[in-house]
Amino acid sequence: MEKNKFNAMMKYQFYLLFVFALFLSGCSSDDGNAENEDPLDAAPVTGFTPCENGMAGDYPCNGYDLLGTIPLTQFNASSGNDVWGWTDPTTNKEYALMGLDNGTAFVDITNTEIFIYLGILPSATSSSSWRDIKVYQNHAYIVSEADDHGMQVFDLTRLRNVGNAPEVFNDDGLYTGIGNAHNVVINEETGFAYPVGTARDDAFNGGVHFVDLQNPKNPEAAGGYGANGYSHDAQVITYTGPDTDYTGAEIFIGANENQVAIVNISDKDNPVAIASFGYSNLAYTHQGWFTEDQRYLILGDELDEVNFGFDSRTLVFDLTDLDNPILHTTYSGETTAIDHNGYVKGDQYFLANYSAGVRVLDISDIANKNISEEGFFDTFPSGNRAGFEGVWSVYPYFASGKIIVSDMNSGLFVIKKSE
Repeated sequence: MEKNKFNAMMKYQFYLLFVFALFLSGCSSDDGNAENEDPLDAAPVTGFTPCENGMAGDYPCNGYDLLGTIPLTQFNASSGNDVWGWTDPTTNKEYALMGLDNGTAFVDITNTEIFIYLGILPSATSSSSWRDIKVYQNHAYIVSEADDHGMQVFDLTRLRNVGNAPEVFNDDGLYTGIGNAHNVVINEETGFAYPVGTARDDAFNGGVHFVDLQNPKNPEAAGGYGANGYSHDAQVITYTGPDTDYTGAEIFIGANENQVAIVNISDKDNPVAIASFGYSNLAYTHQGWFTEDQRYLILGDELDEVNFGFDSRTLVFDLTDLDNPILHTTYSGETTAIDHNGYVKGDQYFLANYSAGVRVLDISDIANKNISEEGFFDTFPSGNRAGFEGVWSVYPYFASGKIIVSDMNSGLFVIKKSE
């Protein structure tokens, strides 16, 4: 017994030394926030876990290491949903913005030794499993399917001066021109937000609302478009692609449940439909993203794996002629899991693949219909079944190479490509 007590005491002393070392590491870093990095307030982190022999600790992987994770319990939340990122242009600090059932969490992920949970912006009304976040001009814009939620505005520069983390924040503005919304899209080049998935009986049939963000804390209504019905998700771009008929136009690509809608929304008072199209074995048109040359649209159908028994199916459409979209190729994934949100960065497509985690596809030869999986990180190790569990979304755009992942069952993960 005495020996066991001695060993326990030594372990406890080692733990204290370890925590103190992390504290000193944070204080001596260049991230400029040492005064806030009290290890007793910082969220627990698993620490760097390399991907070796197909595993990073408990998580299946290929080519991506685990930098750390924050569980839902740390956020005092029951479930997670969307995730987005923000890099402070003044300090270059990197932040994860994670949607929760009860609000939006803000996490400083700059120092990979200690992630700092800075606080939460509570839901504007009730809790909801659906919440979405985008960023414009150092402000976060947040919508939810909670009744009468509107669109919250939060000034992200406030995260520079959090003195008592985690804080409970108030918003800096609330746009009430919508009630509930499934998602929000922002075109940073034009300064407009586009809430989608609103009430089906509203002025735009649940289609897209146009919201002017020129005054970031006071968004203003600027019209909308609903001729194609309910828009579940969308991307809006300033067009620089191969169809010279639309060079410089602002183009809306809507995933509208049973079709894809392409609309020229340059003139907010007079949106013009360009094309709408479907595809075989359509179950639920969910979300699409352009390749960086804006020639191809990579599209996911959320229910085809369930309804038709496909392996994870990703459709690629050639939009060289926006008036005449053509199915270019179809990629079948390595598992039966359902595909959810996907984003393009260079020659890679980062797919949030629910129970199969994040799958990273090589699209460098997409023109020749060659797509292959080059890596993955599976935050949901209990199986790859076609169910609504595991990874909701992924944000791959940090200059540091960090990738943030939201797991609806577990919380926030930060991963990075293995060196």
